[in-house]
Amino acid sequence: MLKPTVGPIVGHTTTDHARIFLRGDGNTDNPLFAGIRHRRKGDTTWSKGQFIRLVSYRDLAGVILLKGLEPDTTYEYQAGWKSTLSPAHTPETILELPLQWPKEIYQLRTPSSVPDVPRSYIVGSCRYLRITAGIPTNPEHGDRTFAGINRIVEQADPPISAVLMTGDQVYLDDLNIIAPDRSHPDILFKYRTAFSQPHIKKLMSSVPTYMMLDDHEIEDNWPAKKANEDETLYSNALDTYELYQASHSPARELLDDGTLSQPLTHYWYTFAHGDIGWFVTDSRTRRNLSATERRILDEEQEQSLLNWLINSPTRVKFVVTSVLLYPDRCFNGGDAWQAFPEQRLRLLEAIRSHRVKNVIFVSGDVHGSLTSLLAHNQDPVFQVHTIVSSPFCNSKLLPYAKASTFIFGKPMARTPSGEYQYELTSKVISQDNFAHLQVTAQSVRVTFYDRDGDPLEVVEIPLR
Repeated sequence: MLKPTVGPIVGHTTTDHARIFLRGDGNTDNPLFAGIRHRRKGDTTWSKGQFIRLVSYRDLAGVILLKGLEPDTTYEYQAGWKSTLSPAHTPETILELPLQWPKEIYQLRTPSSVPDVPRSYIVGSCRYLRITAGIPTNPEHGDRTFAGINRIVEQADPPISAVLMTGDQVYLDDLNIIAPDRSHPDILFKYRTAFSQPHIKKLMSSVPTYMMLDDHEIEDNWPAKKANEDETLYSNALDTYELYQASHSPARELLDDGTLSQPLTHYWYTFAHGDIGWFVTDSRTRRNLSATERRILDEEQEQSLLNWLINSPTRVKFVVTSVLLYPDRCFNGGDAWQAFPEQRLRLLEAIRSHRVKNVIFVSGDVHGSLTSLLAHNQDPVFQVHTIVSSPFCNSKLLPYAKASTFIFGKPMARTPSGEYQYELTSKVISQDNFAHLQVTAQSVRVTFYDRDGDPLEVVEIPLR
């Protein structure tokens, strides 16, 4: 058996199962299979192994489910792929062959089943990697940030429960005027390259990674600049996004027969660790830009988000939206929630009227990091926080956000009942960085780190 050419990537992981993505390679005239075997750390006996068939129209990649796991347990696993000469082989008959597994042993840890234990997360977005004529430009520059993340993962207490990558994991439009990536092979090559650098590969092979797309997975400010000829680009971009980012996410439901649902009906999803809940929105592909019904979230998603906020029993509610809910920018480019004020106000009024506590919006996009508090001048109970973490790696052609990028000192929205006002609760970080969130009974501690894992800023967000 051979090592995966991409992965393994640990995706959605619960107290009893884990989803692991990996890719093979080779002559597609012969049947190809990918497999994983696992054991609890400290055990000497491996499981018999689980295999799936790899097919060319899925880029010889797939997701394997490890089921029957135990909570709060570290597992070791090996992963690989194999080509066979006989077309009669199946994932079951592969086990009858003499198999020599790749030597590398990976580890993953299932979350605790105790509801209120402290947990921690890594959050970030925007990993720029230019590829021109099939050649990546200085890929180690962006991968350096993931080396810094790995250092934090190795020493984190409590252990990192998940990594949240909130958009722009790839830039298909890195040279949009000269040589944009529009064809299916070019886009696949970009994903394979970006996800195969050594430090990000190490991170994703051991820590559950949750992703959501933003515009650069398609095209800058999508769909505002959409042209007729972009239909093929859109189709190719979403196909590869579904394969490399969404296939191992909770957007695919685990069915009663032990398989994952296919095809995807939407990209947004939820997951929870004890009393900490996450709603990861798709604020990009369901937009409506018409003058009469402007929406950044489609109606179904908005209603699902509201139901989750109001009815979820989780004590802390993180809402991921790839673009900023707030603060507003001095230049309104029409891309963030600032350009959809009616829907934003509906969301905030629902949170306020239902007295939903401990709501924290997590975003990226702006190539700058910060925390901010939103309050209501006539309702002291209402508080919403935002954590913005961006970028993992910037382009020299793109600016960083600064404090002067944003509007402060003016109401964000006025209603008959009062004004929504926000304030900066951290400095604005204008360099490559990522965020470490530590959630306890009392607070969410946000530590922003530079790309080498050195701390830049610490903020305590009190919980109620």
